[in-house]
Amino acid sequence: MRRNFEILGLCMGWFAVLAQLYLMLQNQEASVVESLVRFVSFFTILTNTLVALFFTARVFGADQKRLALFHKKATPMALTVFIVVVGLVYQLVLRDIWNPTGLQMVVDELLHTIIPAFMYVYWLMFCARNIVTWKQISKWLLYPLGYLIFVMVRGHFSGFYPYPFFNVTELGWGTSLLNVGLVFLLMLLIMAALLFLGKLLQPKQ
Repeated sequence: MRRNFEILGLCMGWFAVLAQLYLMLQNQEASVVESLVRFVSFFTILTNTLVALFFTARVFGADQKRLALFHKKATPMALTVFIVVVGLVYQLVLRDIWNPTGLQMVVDELLHTIIPAFMYVYWLMFCARNIVTWKQISKWLLYPLGYLIFVMVRGHFSGFYPYPFFNVTELGWGTSLLNVGLVFLLMLLIMAALLFLGKLLQPKQ
């Protein structure tokens, strides 16, 4: 059953990411290079790509030395935290700001609803009993921190911010940093909740 889950996760993940890339290039508002840079500026795309890579490594038994990151015990929990944050922020903040149709609607639901729910179920069924410490999981916070630095610095020079809630040009630094802080707080709360749930599910000695 676990392998079937991983194959399904691989297929959904790559389809969603590549279909979104196709749609963005089809409707590009800038040069191809700029469009590609903007594509990888979305936390949604980066996190769904990491999830797809994780399932790919699991399905094909990738070399544990070259792709050690995807074989660490904390990785499934960390990816679950980030992809759940992607889903929650979209449902609570971004869903009402546009109304996609056709293939874009399918891809949108995969990226923001189906894959986050799927990854959580996968973690709960197959990884929640792995012993993970706060020290191990907290190292993953470098990922969203590095992402934030990248988009803020690039946004300052290019004027492009991938999400409206930290668009410094329109909101100012104060409001943007407050919104970023709330997202980080949500991330920490979900991380703590999964750590707690994992401890509850671990067999008693």
